[in-house]
Amino acid sequence: NKPSITPHHTPITASRVLSECDIDTSIYGNDPEMKSVKENFDRQTSERFEEYDERMKDKRQKRKEERDKNIQGIIEKDKMDKSLAEKVEKGCLRCGCGLGGVAASVGIFGSLGTYGWKVAATATVYETAKKAGIQAGIDAVIGKIKTTEAFTNIWKIELSKFINESNYNSISGLVKAIEDVVTTNGKTCPAYGTSMNRVCNAISTHSNYWLGQVAESGKQAAAAATESVKTTELGEVTVASTHLYSAIGYSVTAILIIVLVMVIIYLILRYR
Repeated sequence: NKPSITPHHTPITASRVLSECDIDTSIYGNDPEMKSVKENFDRQTSERFEEYDERMKDKRQKRKEERDKNIQGIIEKDKMDKSLAEKVEKGCLRCGCGLGGVAASVGIFGSLGTYGWKVAATATVYETAKKAGIQAGIDAVIGKIKTTEAFTNIWKIELSKFINESNYNSISGLVKAIEDVVTTNGKTCPAYGTSMNRVCNAISTHSNYWLGQVAESGKQAAAAATESVKTTELGEVTVASTHLYSAIGYSVTAILIIVLVMVIIYLILRYR
């Protein structure tokens, strides 16, 4: 007789099939470890966003300081040029005033010369204001692009080589400029599967949305800077021309006094 190999116990197998109520029940809802993980994730995410905001504030401040520095440089250069012209003009006017003791025509020619200088100085102010406005607009556009998420992959590129006075204030001009940026980096739009794909998508299918606000920021910055420079510089021109007219007036008055004294002396000697 062979020994029996049939087991005399019934194996107990634990069923791992989920019931309907198990599916609807979260096993993590009250898990302390999962709660801790979630809290850590939320805290780290908040910290990252705060750090990002701080970096953006620093970048905006640095760009503003750089833009103000560029505008100030243009104004200083213009002041130097204008100061030289002003010195020459004042020197000529002083010569005329010095000879005015014997020439009553100084009043007429001095006024005409001052008027001519004022016209030339005003034209120079408008030209300087225009240049300062363009530079401010370009700086504003570059700053806006470098804070726009769609253009993250070109933030580190020197955009001033591509954005200039001919394209900074129009959507089509900015599209072409960014296409040149992409091309310079060895890519061509559309750039599927590359780091430039998002940039290409932004300028090809959503250019009005992304670049419309960029161009508008450039226009506003240019207008504000132009008006600011014009107001400041024209005020200085007005003050300078007023001083020149005053000098001419004093010279004419001195001439009249000399003539009057000479007439009085003549009359005294004649009727003595």
